[in-house]
Amino acid sequence: MAWTSVSTRNETLPISRGGWLDALRFIVAALIILHHFQGAGPIALAESVHPMFERSGFLLTNFFLIDSGYVLMRVYGAALGRGALSPGNFVLKRLLRVWPAHLIMGLALVAMVVLGTAAGAPPRNPEWFQWDQLPAQLALVQAFGIPGGLGWNAPTWSISALIGCYLAFPWVLRGLTRLGPWSILALGLGGYLLANQLCWALLDYPVYQMPLRYGFFRALPLFVLGMALAGFAQKVWIDPRLARWAGIGAAVALFVIQLVDKQALASLACIAVIILAAGAIPTPRPSKWVEKAAQVSFSMFITNEVVRIAWFGVANVAIARFDLPVAAQWGLWGLGIVAAVAFAFAFHFGIDNPIQTRFRAWLKARSPRPVRLGGPVISLEG
Repeated sequence: MAWTSVSTRNETLPISRGGWLDALRFIVAALIILHHFQGAGPIALAESVHPMFERSGFLLTNFFLIDSGYVLMRVYGAALGRGALSPGNFVLKRLLRVWPAHLIMGLALVAMVVLGTAAGAPPRNPEWFQWDQLPAQLALVQAFGIPGGLGWNAPTWSISALIGCYLAFPWVLRGLTRLGPWSILALGLGGYLLANQLCWALLDYPVYQMPLRYGFFRALPLFVLGMALAGFAQKVWIDPRLARWAGIGAAVALFVIQLVDKQALASLACIAVIILAAGAIPTPRPSKWVEKAAQVSFSMFITNEVVRIAWFGVANVAIARFDLPVAAQWGLWGLGIVAAVAFAFAFHFGIDNPIQTRFRAWLKARSPRPVRLGGPVISLEG
């Protein structure tokens, strides 16, 4: 690598909407839906196409967690560092961003189960809808060792884990801002490798296999890695040409690796390079379509499991009653994915975004020192 393509800089450039970071948000959200739906067809994609459709799901969560740390660091790091935003207000903003939508979808799922059971169509897998698991999940505390949280809208464990990361964010930020860019990068990478090695030594499995009830301990090293990548990106200029080729190469390498095996650490390195490269590529002509699609990514994440349960609850009854052929079953499966994306768009623009608009106005009114934070957050969860 030519070192003239990488150099330190004094100014911190803001990240922009409608570029590659936004595109990655939407792509990853779509792949998360595909991963959650892959086992619902006539034959699971992991069996009929390739095992990576199942075994690589943890990488999407890894991307989600790293990206969250990266973007929150780029958007809020400077304001927190100079005292323009208090840690308490930062955490409040993040809680108000994720919890209302989660609660709405959780209660919607409860209503589906209750009404379906009353109508004589109870869940086909009742073990995933145990009432004693619901309180911890609705309260988003299931990733901290608190009993409960299994089943129902199961993927929300990562939102629960992120709440712990939000609480840790100001303290981690304080430590990172004292370091140079290469030290920040080394700390982020070394911290994850250390956490992974400790898991192997103490628990005999890697950190990404941490039980979901301890999801915070899985999420934090990845979130801090994302913060470290952002801290590096803010202080080091990378030639856009180098960033493009590095991003393309890392994406190709990640795909090839998954064709062979999961290779968690090599895959993690590819994800880190992809995010770093996407943040280094300028966006001279931002795409409003990409920006709008990316804004829906959180809704895609929080709603897709509920849509999957509802859609295939009806589809499986229709398949059995009308003895539908395999081709029709695949058609219903494909329409289910379309329905998940369409519902996410409707939920975002019809419910979640209006709620968030009210919260933003309330937060602005209560803030004694309003501050421009460099534009909307563009992480997957916000």
